[in-house]
Amino acid sequence: MKSRTRARGLALQVLYEVDMANHPPAEVFHARLEELPLTDELAEFARQIIFGVIPRIHDLDQLIAKYAPEWPLEQIAAIDRNILRMAFWEFAVQRETPLKVAINEAVELAKQFGSDSAPRFINGVLGSLAEHKDEIHQRVETLESK
Repeated sequence: MKSRTRARGLALQVLYEVDMANHPPAEVFHARLEELPLTDELAEFARQIIFGVIPRIHDLDQLIAKYAPEWPLEQIAAIDRNILRMAFWEFAVQRETPLKVAINEAVELAKQFGSDSAPRFINGVLGSLAEHKDEIHQRVETLESK
């Protein structure tokens, strides 16, 4: 597994636990790092994802709901929801990860952590994102200026 994919996997595990159990993110992050040690650079990458996603969960969820309207957010599996949040954040907020990379990485995480149908679902939602990337960037800029 590629090193950045491992870092994303750790970030996903943290986001999932915080989402499901409401545990303190910093404590969960440090506990996961003890189980899955990463280089300082990769740990920082995972930290950026975690602490980039958490304060924007509401906004990210609004984007997910808009681009996956046939799947009400509460019906999306928690692991899939967090994979989508991460990919949306990397693509639309951080903007350092190319869209195709964000999609491929999200699909890989879905294969590793999700159900059998998760990769296809994740790919479909993120494919819709790709079709609306300019609109999404504008919407994120509007949300951040508030």
